[in-house]
Amino acid sequence: MWIFLQPLRIWVRKTLKTISLIIGSVGLVMVLLSFTTLPFWANYQLGISAKTLEEAPEVIVIMGGSGMPSPNGLIRTYYGAAAALQFPEARVIIALPGDSLDPHSSLRMMGQELIMRGVDSTRICYESEGTNTRWEALNVKRRFFPTSSPVLLLVSSPSHMYRSVKTFERAGFHQVGGLPSFGRANESSLIFDAELLGGDSSMPDVGSNLSFRYKIWTRLHLQITVLREYFAIGYYWLMGWI
Repeated sequence: MWIFLQPLRIWVRKTLKTISLIIGSVGLVMVLLSFTTLPFWANYQLGISAKTLEEAPEVIVIMGGSGMPSPNGLIRTYYGAAAALQFPEARVIIALPGDSLDPHSSLRMMGQELIMRGVDSTRICYESEGTNTRWEALNVKRRFFPTSSPVLLLVSSPSHMYRSVKTFERAGFHQVGGLPSFGRANESSLIFDAELLGGDSSMPDVGSNLSFRYKIWTRLHLQITVLREYFAIGYYWLMGWI
């Protein structure tokens, strides 16, 4: 029996070694890239990929993201409200799966956030069925504009902007622009003097090293976000959805 299992054991060892090398190599590349600005620019390029609209949008679609409250749900709603106030004639559609009759659902909470920021409740509609960008685009088209193609402004996260615009275009909308919900860095200095704060004096003082404290970790996070989005774009392309 052992003789017959030996080839399987060798194959499992080689497979695990190969997987470990791949994971280690990817991890090393990600760590090295976190010391550069490439992750930032990759995310930025996805965010600005949408074309500029030549006329005022007739419809503003806010993509729901992770729900409400959540970082991307709040910031998308913030940008969506700003766009709605800038274009007061535009209809506002929130695209997020949920119960539109439940006032405590993420869908309705996004609507309440818009209202709190000055958007008239009569302008707000809900697309509550789609569970991915393709489904949401098809539902917005079929439910609200089956025979027309209004000028559309999409509000979403920067990394999601390219895919969302292309998906809505494939769903039948001819003029689609994008408003990426870029975050804003803290305008105050975050430098500190560890000696003044006390603690173990033998430890290095990283108070003035913002790259080590924040930037490296932010770029690592951006790489994961961008890499996931590249895979999603590839899948949508293979499916013929963009």
